[in-house]
Amino acid sequence: MNFIKNNLANAITLGNLFSGCVGAVHLILGDYQTTAICIILSLVLDFFDGFVARALKANSNLGTQLDSLADMVSFGFIPGLAMFKMLEPFGNELFGMQLPFEIKYLGFFITLFSCLRLAIFNLDEEQKYYFKGLNTPSNTILVFGLFYAFKETQSFSFLLENALFLLIFTVISSWILISPIKMIAMKFKSIKLQDNYPKLALLIGSILILALFKIVGIPMVILYYIFISIIFQKQLK
Repeated sequence: MNFIKNNLANAITLGNLFSGCVGAVHLILGDYQTTAICIILSLVLDFFDGFVARALKANSNLGTQLDSLADMVSFGFIPGLAMFKMLEPFGNELFGMQLPFEIKYLGFFITLFSCLRLAIFNLDEEQKYYFKGLNTPSNTILVFGLFYAFKETQSFSFLLENALFLLIFTVISSWILISPIKMIAMKFKSIKLQDNYPKLALLIGSILILALFKIVGIPMVILYYIFISIIFQKQLK
């Protein structure tokens, strides 16, 4: 019984990793809809592994490291791969010049900085009630959300049909992962209303955006999350 209690959270984390692996394979094959399902499943499992660990008082250093390793695939490799797919149509051409390499590989800078962000998070004891830099699940929703919305509704075509814009977006996405900007974390230090204004603003705004824009609103929610976090910088501590 103790074995199950001590390892249930780790098993959930491995489920996150498995879902990420399946999602990555389907994205390579061009089945982005299955990838979307896998990302949602990974998000749910990523939430519940920590919840279960705390509920069963089974937190461990192994679980902490395992969580980051699983996230590296689900929320590190997949967004880099999504950018790879978005840049793929442009080949090795940029500004009318022929480069000695295909620019799609630059999409994996998102993966590199996701790895760096996860390593920093593991060593940083400051990020208890807020994140420093955009967390990898949110960045995945932003990057893959753009790709998914474009595939489903042809939205954001001004961005996805321009190699320069995609490369600029790649740089911004990579930087914001390790930026010093404080981001709202849905962890409650107290139940006082004034201490939770940022979370309430985020929750209400996100619901309205998704209700109004549906699929197109998915990446917009992350942009709103970044905006609200910047507005409430002084309250995040």
